[in-house]
Amino acid sequence: MRVTFLLLSLSLSLSLLAQSEYVPPRQGEWATVSPAAAGFDATKLAQAVDFAETHEYSGARDLRIAILEGFAREPFHGLAGPVKERGGPAGLILKGGKIVAQWGDVRRVDMTFSVTKSYLSTVAGLAMDEGLIADVHDPVGDYVWDGTFDGAHNSGITWDHLLTQTSDWSGELWGMRDWADRPPREGGLDDWRYRELREPGTFFEYNDVRVNVLAYSLLQVWRRPLPQILKERIMDPIGASTTWRWYGYEHSFTLVDGMRMQSVSGGGHSGGGLFINTLDHARFGLLFLRQGRWAEEQLLSPDWIAAARQPAAANPNYGYMWWLNEAEGERHWPGVPESVYYAAGFGGNFIVVDETHDLVIVTRWLEPREIGEMVKLVLEALEE
Repeated sequence: MRVTFLLLSLSLSLSLLAQSEYVPPRQGEWATVSPAAAGFDATKLAQAVDFAETHEYSGARDLRIAILEGFAREPFHGLAGPVKERGGPAGLILKGGKIVAQWGDVRRVDMTFSVTKSYLSTVAGLAMDEGLIADVHDPVGDYVWDGTFDGAHNSGITWDHLLTQTSDWSGELWGMRDWADRPPREGGLDDWRYRELREPGTFFEYNDVRVNVLAYSLLQVWRRPLPQILKERIMDPIGASTTWRWYGYEHSFTLVDGMRMQSVSGGGHSGGGLFINTLDHARFGLLFLRQGRWAEEQLLSPDWIAAARQPAAANPNYGYMWWLNEAEGERHWPGVPESVYYAAGFGGNFIVVDETHDLVIVTRWLEPREIGEMVKLVLEALEE
């Protein structure tokens, strides 16, 4: 009798484990689960979804206007890459990998702006897993020796500094100057141009030019276009659609081993970046929830995911191009576990990963300041 009980318990445990590790098939329907079966109060969850639908990003749906207005303070700013008119609010909530709620057009391909950075970071993680980068604390100039990292300051910049946006890299890439990207509120052109450089690793500054330096550096390491790497190593294995695209700028081309390749951008505030639908975002988020494992295949090492979630010394709310919900940071979401981490992009594009509750939340075009409240409403709907 005891043996039978143990066998039944083992069988049940394995069944529950398999259920908790559900991943959607490449083709066919993504499994759904009712709010009640997933442990939610259905009424409260519906209120969270309604909140997301009724708090649409206030910027123009013509993203050319939204971008130019949003970054009007930047000297010399303009559109250099593709831009696409956006859709309305959309999103998904996964519990145990299954869809418990969705809203809007989740198959529509839209720009995703700085959510692209979390995909770019993942390509860096693949380079680490592959041994193409020996150590994140290596100077990038040891790998990219074409002058990009020459000079007393830039030569001290490591991969870690680029990934945590603490490099203070100084220079020009694709005709874009580092100091002209998101300049301080104070001062003018000369103040920004001739500022004192901060020691790499000591100061956090969100800057797309430096993110694009990371993308360019990874292109030099992989020696293949980064969208190909992402497609082969991540997106195809997780069953993503064929509709996503990753763009650079119209002039961000370089020669690698005699072949002309585009260096992609890590955001969209000058156009370009990742264009993708909500379902594919959810698959990517689920890969991180599953510690880089998809079904029986380990696509990305758990060590990299753990490293990506480590707070930067200069900003406790930022890891390797993932935002962190650490309490001591300025971007903490009250009422949401500190273990939550997320990808974030202009216009209210988010991929939220909550390991504690086995959740992935994807939002498109939610008013950015409302994301913390939306996630809190989802968690308050849980009856666990």
